Amino acid sequence: MKESQTGPRVDPTVAVGLGSNRGNRLANLRFGVTRLRGYLEGLSISSVYETRPMYYRDQPWFLNACVTGRTRLSARQLLSELQDCERAAGRRPARQRWGPRTLDLDVLLYGDHVVREPRLVIPHPRLHERAFVLVPLAEIAPEWVVPGPTGDAETVATLAARIDGSGVEKLEEAL
Repeated sequence: MKESQTGPRVDPTVAVGLGSNRGNRLANLRFGVTRLRGYLEGLSISSVYETRPMYYRDQPWFLNACVTGRTRLSARQLLSELQDCERAAGRRPARQRWGPRTLDLDVLLYGDHVVREPRLVIPHPRLHERAFVLVPLAEIAPEWVVPGPTGDAETVATLAARIDGSGVEKLEEAL
């Protein structure tokens, strides 16, 4: 595990989570994947899952998926691209934290790097508690070792097996 402020000089594999619960959810996820192809190479795409909202439950269910791919962007640059993509999909500043959104894109993992900055934390700080991320990520990157919040490290598959996956239903639609 490497501490990084700006990201490595090699092309790391990154994991990105996608979610949508406003408008045409599937079209929103497809829009996100299309944009991700512009700056991630060798894209692997999980199945699409319909998931119960966490934290703020009085909202429509989400569609979620994960992708992995290699990038030449630094972690900060990747975050900026993801935020631009969210805005292009119609996302506006939230009135309610964890509330409805047209498209949500999160940097989950960035190689084996750990980033701790005011606006960017990698691995994603709530990755370990989110079945809607771990279940699709385990489908495409089960052996990826994730640094834990207490310094321990476990594979995505191990984390996914331990979390309650109720409220996460695999759909037939593909991205």
